[in-house]
Amino acid sequence: MKSHLEETLLYQIRIAGLPTPTREFKAVIGRRFRWDFAFEHQKLLVEVQGGIWTKGKHSTGVGITRDAEKLNFATCAGWRCLCVTGDQIKSGQALRWIQKALRDAA
Repeated sequence: MKSHLEETLLYQIRIAGLPTPTREFKAVIGRRFRWDFAFEHQKLLVEVQGGIWTKGKHSTGVGITRDAEKLNFATCAGWRCLCVTGDQIKSGQALRWIQKALRDAA
């Protein structure tokens, strides 16, 4: 499900003239993990961490363990991974990290 934060980040990516990322991307074969954004040619994944100040599924021990597993599987498969929060999207910091990661991949 696409969140308001994801849509905001996608808008920033488009306005900045960056390549259009793939949405809901499965980066690890044989796993059900999906990443919010994938810049496939640059092997860069971006995950938006929404609801970090609520007691949602990602802030439990099980959720944190699953998120760590997802990150580690992708890293071991050769992907670079960025996890960003709503505040980082709103401030523009998430976009700056993505721009830098894409430049470094060139």
